[in-house]
Amino acid sequence: MSGASDTAARGAAPLSVELTSSGPRLSRARPRRPDTPEAVLVEPALIGICNSDLKEIAGRRPGPSQFGHELVGVVARSSTPRLPVGARVCLDPNVPVLRSTGFARSMWAGGDGDALVRALPPAPAGVGERRLVFAEPLACAAHCLTMISRHLGGSDLRGATVCVLGAGTAGVLIARLAEAAGARVLIVNGAADRLAFLAARRMLPKTGGAPLGETSSDAHDIVVVATSFVLPELLEHALRLAHRHGLVMLYGGTAAGDRLPGLACDLDRLRRGERVQAAEWRGKPVQVGGSYGTTPDDFRRALRALSDSPDGLGVERLIIAEVSLSELPATLSRLAAERRFGKVLARP
Repeated sequence: MSGASDTAARGAAPLSVELTSSGPRLSRARPRRPDTPEAVLVEPALIGICNSDLKEIAGRRPGPSQFGHELVGVVARSSTPRLPVGARVCLDPNVPVLRSTGFARSMWAGGDGDALVRALPPAPAGVGERRLVFAEPLACAAHCLTMISRHLGGSDLRGATVCVLGAGTAGVLIARLAEAAGARVLIVNGAADRLAFLAARRMLPKTGGAPLGETSSDAHDIVVVATSFVLPELLEHALRLAHRHGLVMLYGGTAAGDRLPGLACDLDRLRRGERVQAAEWRGKPVQVGGSYGTTPDDFRRALRALSDSPDGLGVERLIIAEVSLSELPATLSRLAAERRFGKVLARP
């Protein structure tokens, strides 16, 4: 442990977990108010550990930092009446505001008033923190379904066959929303133990789950690649699983210049630009589309699902542990270095 950790162990309360060149470390430094027209101080009540946080720790995530972004908290100070003190909020990290990390006892967010209102969507009353902490990943899943509909010319998912490739949190949330929208959903994963974990937690769709090597080719209208990264071998599987003229959705991470030999697509541009392109894979015509980020509508859809569904789509069954702020650096380092199932939360 670092010196900051030793200090915390002697009784001085840590205020945040910062990501340094040597990994996550406890800090007693108070976050500073951004020099922006408006600013809001949020006290996080519960923070989720996202796979993108672990990618940042491992140095495998390109783009701006979003370290500590899955949260629900309470406004403690505010310069805008549209975000009053005492309001309970979530965080949309894709809105361009200046903020400190959410892995903290308090987090400043600064920008103009409109941006702050978009970045801090209100949490509905009567919904518990352990459910609301899934608002941001569920909004990303909702956006994926929105983009699927757009790529298909506005069609809804009722009756469509959807295969979600990847049984992590993102894949499960996409599957839950797609099933709620009327699709017939199958979750496919390379490792059977992840599917067993979901089965034990009653989180598989009605159609169930299947190991990657036991799935039929040309069987699905839509295949979503919801793995951490869109690796070539996984994309090949997705293209095999889609039927002729089916849609393969790029949801997992891509990097500039990513291509699959034999598929005439710039994968990163498709995903980040949220485009759709007709292509051919080994003589089979397919469509390849992308999903990237969120919109305020996606958050509203996610929050409605969490509040209106009797069990909030079952998201709380994915939680496997809660840790304190002082335990968080070691937990983050461990999770970044090992395979994990389910969602770990931090309670500052």
